[in-house]
Amino acid sequence: MTAEITRINPEQLHETPGYHHITVVKAGRTAYLAGQCPLDRNGSLVGPDSVEEQVDQVVVNALIALAAVNAQPRHVVRSVIYVRSDDRDVLGIAWRRLTDSALGPAFTSASTLLGVAQLGFAGQLVEVDLTVALPD
Repeated sequence: MTAEITRINPEQLHETPGYHHITVVKAGRTAYLAGQCPLDRNGSLVGPDSVEEQVDQVVVNALIALAAVNAQPRHVVRSVIYVRSDDRDVLGIAWRRLTDSALGPAFTSASTLLGVAQLGFAGQLVEVDLTVALPD
């Protein structure tokens, strides 16, 4: 069975900047990707002072992880984006960089963007957690 993904924005809820309030999935298999961090293949942090560079590395890593399970960004049904900042402008920069990237279709499903105080690696500014309805 091929995953059926339906994205819904009820008229009674506020408009969104691209994501949907509800994602309904009729699927046989689901993949839960570990939080994708801005680490290169050697485990070194990329862009310790740059949200943009870190987002770009997270995108690369997420695309590799999706490909490993024969999925594409359009198969993502839930995302949580963590940004180490309480500045709405910084959160907006991260959101726009992600949605404008090759991973962008992943963020049209149910999505949450959070400003947080700390992430797992020293200097880490961004992490993205994805849930995927796997295609056959």
